[in-house]
Amino acid sequence: MLRKTESGEPVEDLVGLYMSDDRKADGRPWVLVNFISSADGGTAIAGKSSSLGDPDDKAVFQALRAVPDVILVGSGTVEAENYQPVDLDEERRERRVAAGLTEVPVLAIVSGRLSFDPDARVFSDPAHRPMVITGPNADPAKLAMLGDAADVVIFEEVTPKAILARLSAARVILCEGGPTLVGQFVAEHLVDELALTIAPLMIGGRSARIAHGDLADPPLDMRLDRQLIGDRSIFLRYLRA
Repeated sequence: MLRKTESGEPVEDLVGLYMSDDRKADGRPWVLVNFISSADGGTAIAGKSSSLGDPDDKAVFQALRAVPDVILVGSGTVEAENYQPVDLDEERRERRVAAGLTEVPVLAIVSGRLSFDPDARVFSDPAHRPMVITGPNADPAKLAMLGDAADVVIFEEVTPKAILARLSAARVILCEGGPTLVGQFVAEHLVDELALTIAPLMIGGRSARIAHGDLADPPLDMRLDRQLIGDRSIFLRYLRA
């Protein structure tokens, strides 16, 4: 049965809403994917997903970052979006501490060959060094250049299961993309929640879908748990069925 979306009261405490959601996966961290898509399925304009967003999407992005123990992201996204060290405001830090979390989540960057710039600004905060997850083909020169700017973990094979095993102490992992990394988790049925922003734009082009790669067989079944209506965009919360 189709239903009209009824207008409701504004969400006054967006951080509280996302932090209060129930999340528990058996035997491994809960994997929460946050992504934005245009109305015609595009994920980037000129290589940047942030070009699709609006102030409401930025607010949801910031609220979701208050939730996880670890933020997981591919090196391509770090480079395209010019990531900076994770920096939460005082309110989000205090609420995380009250919930038994560290003040700031760990940023874990996945890069099979260390293809990014070791001098990128994401490595500029010694107090919040990112973790770099890489494989046996990592460039030795770039490993040396990273020095103490990151905590490097070298896997025999960089796979979603290996990542979750290494991050097993985390309760929630927030994956911010890109499409290839998300696609790997989808293909292995390791996504528990999807926070999807639909931007009211049609962009054409050839950008990948939010999950790109091997087919999930069978498809990963999700159910719609919540929808929020912004000034322009729609915000959907899907949970694993």
